[in-house]
Amino acid sequence: MGIKVIEKGLLTSIQDRGRFGYAQLGVPKSGAMDRYSAKIANLLVGNETFKAVMEITLLGPLLEFTKDAFIVLVGIEANIRLNGNGISLLKPFKVKKGDRLHIKQITKGARLYLAIFGGFQTEVRLESRSQFYPITKISSVKKGELIPISKNEGLKLVDFASVKYKDKELTSSVIEVFKGSEWDQVPLALQEQILSTELTISKNNSRMAYQLQEQFPNTLTGMLSQPVLPGTVQFTPDGNLIILMRDAQTTGGYPRIFQLTEDSINSLAQKKQGDKLKLELI
Repeated sequence: MGIKVIEKGLLTSIQDRGRFGYAQLGVPKSGAMDRYSAKIANLLVGNETFKAVMEITLLGPLLEFTKDAFIVLVGIEANIRLNGNGISLLKPFKVKKGDRLHIKQITKGARLYLAIFGGFQTEVRLESRSQFYPITKISSVKKGELIPISKNEGLKLVDFASVKYKDKELTSSVIEVFKGSEWDQVPLALQEQILSTELTISKNNSRMAYQLQEQFPNTLTGMLSQPVLPGTVQFTPDGNLIILMRDAQTTGGYPRIFQLTEDSINSLAQKKQGDKLKLELI
């Protein structure tokens, strides 16, 4: 019993907090791109904070429920239909066997989270259900797949659930960063240029990294591969800024000039191609 994927959408995957303690093996952390929204979704249905949720990007899936369930959808703004009727975000509700849920389009932001009471029950690999191939068999949900869900029927536990959602922080164009290990090697004039420039999300953005459109003159010398994390900003020889995200590799050979805060990673995860941002050093 579970949720049948009638149409998979653009990029839909199961994510939890991610994998920790495996970086030495080259295993990415993965996990929900916007951890804040995933956390809120879980809280609204009475789950533990980091139960597995469904992460939906831009154009969502069409899902059919094969059993009754208690769910919620959390994001900034989206067009969602349950059996053809509009559904609001941030309001937990019950679905019945045979119901069809269509997340048609995310109209503000880039990602939406579907939480279900008891969490999704997909395979656990290296202590996480987060989908990332080849750690898991697949990297996203597939058309025709039946996604297992909890057998727990406690649907009356959290009808009263309510929580404040900080959508203004997620839509802010200000991305707070700390100095990276190689920031002090960047010439002062270039530091000021990077921090004063309005930057643009390029078409090259994914769960692995966001590349920015603007280029800056890079005179830094090459370096050996060093540890990197989600939120590390790399400065390439061609002058591009690449911001690593949840599925990022664990080492990299480009200068690390910034490190995003956790809140900034969440905010960046809600941005798409063409969106503008400013880096603010803290």
